[in-house]
Amino acid sequence: MFGKTRRLRHWRGARAGGVSAVAMAAAATGALGATAASAAPASHGQRAAASCHGPSVSRQYFGSAYDSYAKKDLPVYRYTLKNCNGMTVRILSYGAITQSIDVPGRGGREADVILGFRTLQDYVKYDSPPVTANGGPYFGEIVGRYANRIAKGTFHLNGTTYTLPINNGVNSLHGGLVGFGNHVWASKATHGNGSAGVQLTLVSPNGDQSYPAGSPGCPNGCTGFPATLKVVVTFTLDNHNELGIHYKATNESKKLSTVLNLTNHDYFNLAGEDSPAGSAYSQEVQINADNYSPTDTTQIPLPLAHGVSVKGTPFDFTTFHTIGSRIDDVSAPDNVPASFKAATEGKSQLLIAQGYDHNWILNPQTKATTGPDGLNLAARALDPSSGRELTVWTDQPGVQFYSGNFLNGTLVGISGHTYRQGAGYTFETQHFPNSPNEPDFPSTVLNPGKTFTSATIFQFSG
Repeated sequence: MFGKTRRLRHWRGARAGGVSAVAMAAAATGALGATAASAAPASHGQRAAASCHGPSVSRQYFGSAYDSYAKKDLPVYRYTLKNCNGMTVRILSYGAITQSIDVPGRGGREADVILGFRTLQDYVKYDSPPVTANGGPYFGEIVGRYANRIAKGTFHLNGTTYTLPINNGVNSLHGGLVGFGNHVWASKATHGNGSAGVQLTLVSPNGDQSYPAGSPGCPNGCTGFPATLKVVVTFTLDNHNELGIHYKATNESKKLSTVLNLTNHDYFNLAGEDSPAGSAYSQEVQINADNYSPTDTTQIPLPLAHGVSVKGTPFDFTTFHTIGSRIDDVSAPDNVPASFKAATEGKSQLLIAQGYDHNWILNPQTKATTGPDGLNLAARALDPSSGRELTVWTDQPGVQFYSGNFLNGTLVGISGHTYRQGAGYTFETQHFPNSPNEPDFPSTVLNPGKTFTSATIFQFSG
């Protein structure tokens, strides 16, 4: 049963003051080391809170970038969201990218807890370059039109076969060569009841990612995605240290259906993005899922609507485990049925993905797993060294937990450090990979004139 340790009921009352009841209980028991916050000097966040009148948002020019929809350079802005607890979030109108999230930890010490680049030029060049192999990390992007993989870049919808660029082995990944993270979004600041934010808008045309025969990733040509899609993503920050991501996508075509899967691609490291190499492996993770989706050797989920049980495998995060404690145990069971031996070539799931890079099928929502805005618990992460905690809430059926397996030390981050394996991990709330080709998976079809809405909240405490 999920949550037998550090039960969720302790978290549901954790909003006041931005300090979780988990941390308070741990301090009382000594589980995480007692802190004497009342006797410590006031932190920057505490001093700011004394004069704070609520969350704020500001905007600055961040440069310009070419946009293939507009076919010209467009200005890019950086929005800075701040709350009264010392939390600061920076979001770019290029790619709807979250560049940094500064969060106080134990004793009020602040750290940027996601991986990112310093300059716009670095994002354009390295984050998701339009190449067919060895693509970028997608740091912080809003990924679409279809996040994750579509097998062989092909799907059938309403009697028509659609083809997409191949950019990840034999598959299409994260929307193709030029996904939503490669575009300049229209943007404006927003203010809500107790929150501040930024609204980002992008219109993806009918045939997005269509290319002629012989183009990269499209040897026989690609049709691209059907239908015109208007996407609005709104980020909000409140004084509960909740970073909300609110998705709204409308199929503006009168006759064409399309497929859709949107997610955020932040890489978290609660010790700070400038922490020593491998530091994320010592952080603890819990995932509200009794089942996960094993894959074939190309990382396409096997056709198992309910996946397989995590019990007895390194994929069991129903209670807290450090990321690194079992990540290299390729001799451990993974519960893949023997009938799929040909698809997996008999290889361990951890070997195929070089770590964790799988869809966890979230458990049905219960009263105990219901959090802010009525969302279901997806996952939690804890860094014992700093005391920072992250809780992920969503209305999506799955979460892709990715342990940064393909970071290889060639990318220089925002603080001037290189990123390599163990530098960070993602919680990509989503529908399942390759759903357009699996009728038993939750549907990702968006019919003409229909609107899709979704929400995910990253809640921090320390």
